[in-house]
Amino acid sequence: MNPFDLNPTSIEKTFESFCSLYPKPYHPLEVDPYTKCRIILMNGTEFEAVKFTHQMARHVQDQSLRRELAMLRRTEQQQQKKLANLKPIHETVLEHTISYEQLAVDLTAMLAKRVKTAHAKAALDLALLEDFDHLYRYADLMEMDTGEHAERLVGRYTEIMPGRPTISEHRMPLDGIPTPIGRNAPLFDKLAAHIITAAEQQTMNYYMNITGFYKNDLGRKLYQEIGMIEEQHVTQYEALQDPTLTWLEGLLLHEYTECYLYWSCAQTETDERIRSIWSRHFEQEVAHLHKAAQLLEQVEGKHWQQLLPDAAFPEPLRLESNIDYVRTALLSAQLTYKNTDPVPVQSLQAGDPFFVYQDTVHARLDHVASHAVIEETINRLGQDYRFETAPHPVKELMSRGMDNTQIGRDPHIPGYTGVMPS
Repeated sequence: MNPFDLNPTSIEKTFESFCSLYPKPYHPLEVDPYTKCRIILMNGTEFEAVKFTHQMARHVQDQSLRRELAMLRRTEQQQQKKLANLKPIHETVLEHTISYEQLAVDLTAMLAKRVKTAHAKAALDLALLEDFDHLYRYADLMEMDTGEHAERLVGRYTEIMPGRPTISEHRMPLDGIPTPIGRNAPLFDKLAAHIITAAEQQTMNYYMNITGFYKNDLGRKLYQEIGMIEEQHVTQYEALQDPTLTWLEGLLLHEYTECYLYWSCAQTETDERIRSIWSRHFEQEVAHLHKAAQLLEQVEGKHWQQLLPDAAFPEPLRLESNIDYVRTALLSAQLTYKNTDPVPVQSLQAGDPFFVYQDTVHARLDHVASHAVIEETINRLGQDYRFETAPHPVKELMSRGMDNTQIGRDPHIPGYTGVMPS
């Protein structure tokens, strides 16, 4: 499928009435968990599209170009409003959060399995274990606050157990800025950088806004802390994108990414009603893509093939269970970033920025919400909440009666003993 070979509709015909912008929500107990994940993914993709064209409009002087951007953005806004209202009214903030983190885990794993650029894969694998741990922390908060088991919400497709402990994830902002993958990177790697940035940005935005609305202090503090890590992830992932793109080249790549994602969603969706939305949005994005190509040629004299020489879509992006992949990745839970690359925490020197920042933000261990929520769960219920298909692959993270605050943080712990079963 090459979207440039399709005949697009006019931009004016992409607009919809308010009748269609308030669709029937999914049923939270009947919908497939990955349908919810796709909705969150595409909601975040639309947020990124709107944010990008707003920033572009603030940095170009051509008034006619600004007007064209406003036309594109209006449909993107309508798409986002439609997707946001697929969430049912009675689905709680915390239930929705579980879906956010399931998306983060399984999307990141799928991208990591497919990218070819080594340092992009390393960035994905490192953050994967951090989002995996976030799912565990929120699931324990849910068990403690409502008695609801998050394994039901994730359809048992995604395990719920410790990853790289959230307390160990906080790094000096100077670290964790990988180098861009560049213009000559494989097409899927470019798509992956844009997809994961938008997805993590959506999670960051959600936690930034929802922090003050949770019903108790511990929950508010947990959203606050994990929201800081999501910002760290956005910083990490956006660094992979090509900074040499012009605004119009960036617009073209954004629209191409949206086309690819809506096409992937339509190819893999199991809910016929939701699939029709993906198909409709794909048609709209094809119109946007062709407009972006037209603007690139008119303003910069460049043809779309100069940026996308082979524009045939890669295989669809498919959300599915990644239990085995995550279990293997957990053997690297002791890693952190130093400068541009992941390194074992044991390789750091005492005065390295990682430890300076850790000493600042973790002045008192009992004030760290991600740790406190597990300790409180254990105190109340006798053990933490997990959904495991087998014993945890890392010996130090097997205990259900103690929260490990050393993995990935303490360089003096005994030899790391990942014990993946044969």
